[in-house]
Amino acid sequence: MALKPLLSTLTMCLALALPSGAQSDRRIALTYDDAPRGDSALQGDERVEMLINGLDAAGVEQAAIFVVTERINSPERLARIQSFADAGHVIANHSHTHPWLRNVTAEEYLAEIDTAEMILQVFENRRPWFRFPYLNEAPDIERRDAVRAGLAERDLFSGYVTVDTYDWHLDSLYQSAISRGQNVCMSSLRDLYTGMLVEAANFYDQAAREYLDEVPAQVMLLHENDVAALFVTDLVAALEADGWEIISADEAYEDPIASVLPDTRFLGMGRVAALTSLAGKPGPEFTYLAVEEDQINAVFEDRALGACD
Repeated sequence: MALKPLLSTLTMCLALALPSGAQSDRRIALTYDDAPRGDSALQGDERVEMLINGLDAAGVEQAAIFVVTERINSPERLARIQSFADAGHVIANHSHTHPWLRNVTAEEYLAEIDTAEMILQVFENRRPWFRFPYLNEAPDIERRDAVRAGLAERDLFSGYVTVDTYDWHLDSLYQSAISRGQNVCMSSLRDLYTGMLVEAANFYDQAAREYLDEVPAQVMLLHENDVAALFVTDLVAALEADGWEIISADEAYEDPIASVLPDTRFLGMGRVAALTSLAGKPGPEFTYLAVEEDQINAVFEDRALGACD
């Protein structure tokens, strides 16, 4: 889709969705990739229980869990995904083996999606959503369009994100420190985790307000890892204190931008990034703490390593 028709369509949809002169709310859904993960500093069963209990304590009725089905390789891991579904969270497709689209053909990639769909049929809370591993949707236009066509043929929805984060990198720093026997100040780690994610949400909120006139519901990229389980209630509290309303993935994916497939290869930071880039936001401006590994490293070492002050 060309830029002007794309933006005209988006503007028209938003105009229909919102009363004249109204400003959209700051709404955000929490979504977790890569489940079920193995044991780490926390045992896998313990981590999932903590995450589910934390979401419940925070009042989050529905998060989305994007599953890599190759990892459902034991009754225990199957039970973890079922426990998410039993708690009211929705289950969706994150491929069978988590491949980069840039490394396989479109046909091989679609076969991955088909395998995962077959396995996920057992979950009643399954949604027909597929999220691209690594958010790698467009290594080239040909594969981008072939996979988009394949998803449409399968009646699968692209489970896009709008708030990209490297929460996985912060978790990896935490895991490395623990494995080396280093002290980690958990209150500082909590503040770093929640702070960088709230900043990321605000980054995309500001970009949308400046370049898209109205603000879509946001979809935050998170991962089923230890820091997510340890600090889920803190994250929700920090977002709400900053003026965000936590909504379900179902509600977020009813947003008008859900039907807009941006005609760009700049898709690896999510849909708001793609749309605002098409609307003129310079690519070099898409930088903030939550996607800068060197900055995360420095802040983690400065604030989280060692005894708490």
